[in-house]
This record gives sequence, C-alpha cells and structure tokens, in this order.
Amino acid sequence: MNKLIGLVGTNSDHSTNRMLLQFIQKHFAGKAEIEIVEIKDLPIFNKPADMQVPAEVKALADKIEAADGVIISTPEYDHAVPASLMSALSWLSYGIYPFVDKPVMITGASYGTLGSSRAQAHLRQILDAPELKARIMPSSEFLLSNSLQAFDEDNNLKSQDRVKELEGLFEDFLLFIDIMKQLTHTHAMNKKAAENFSWENN
Repeated sequence: MNKLIGLVGTNSDHSTNRMLLQFIQKHFAGKAEIEIVEIKDLPIFNKPADMQVPAEVKALADKIEAADGVIISTPEYDHAVPASLMSALSWLSYGIYPFVDKPVMITGASYGTLGSSRAQAHLRQILDAPELKARIMPSSEFLLSNSLQAFDEDNNLKSQDRVKELEGLFEDFLLFIDIMKQLTHTHAMNKKAAENFSWENN
C-alpha cells in the first residue's frame, strides 16, 4: 500500500482544506496510508546563511522523502497560495530537496465559487521551480467551492458527484505514482541539478 503525505497548505487553525484532507484520509484508507502534516508550526523562511534548516522542517522533509506521493490542499489568497505555504516550500528547497521527482496531487477548497483554481495554478508553477522539481499530476484539479457548506457534521463531503470526481482523481494519482516509480533514470541528475542550482549564478 502506498504511503502518502497530506500537506495542509495553510497555517489557519480552522481550514476546510484540512477538512478535505481528513476526508481523503478516511475515504481512501483502504487504498493508501495517508498522514496529514501541518505547516502552521514552521517558522517563516529567513534564508539562514549557514543553510541550517530548523529541526521541524527537516522532520517534514524526511516524511516527504519517505512517502510515495504528496497531496497538497491549498486555499487561495489574492489569486495565490498563502504566504505560509510559500514559506514552507522555500524551506523545503533550501539545501534539502525532498520534492525532486516526488509525485504530487493538488487539491483546494475555498469559501467562494472558484475553488482555489488560481492558487492551484500558482502552486504548480512553484513546484516546477528548479529547486523543487516535483512531478505534478497533469490535467487534474479538484476544486471544492463553497467549502463551508460542502461537509456534513461527520466531515464527509455532501455531494456524491464531488465524491465520485475525487475517487476518479485519486485512482489516477495512484496510477501516476506507479508510473513515476518507473521513471528513475534521471533522478540522481535531477537531484544534483537542484543542489547545484543558484539564482545568483543565473
């Protein structure tokens, strides 16, 4: 069984993105082991000169490194991902490179009607950066709009159409992970390229 990380892409204590990941964890428990991890306790990225990342960042990086894939659920603030998620990803590409070639599925929930579509596009762009170089599942979006009304009292999605959509995307993600496991020939080079990349020299 695949082991996945569900990354809560916000530092908010009350987030429907966390609820969405909790639903995914419960609904797909028979298909994958999913551990939900938080970024809310990580310090703000400050680019330490000695490139020593905080212990909690290293612990998160180790979890991502060991996982078969990562599901990131992000809200949308001002057409972009939250500053806390940007900060976390900056830490996770500063002398450590757990996302290189890591299969990633992006989801998002928002209170409005757009379901974090622009934040998801922004996150794809970030994850494709030279220091991250994740393998993002293509042509897939799960956009949970009006998310405050989307869950019942047991934290289940009310709409069976949305559940079926999510089930299809999740099956595709498991297949995507299997395919990515076969594409290992350039992993060492990709990791080395990330380690050697410097914006100062480009």
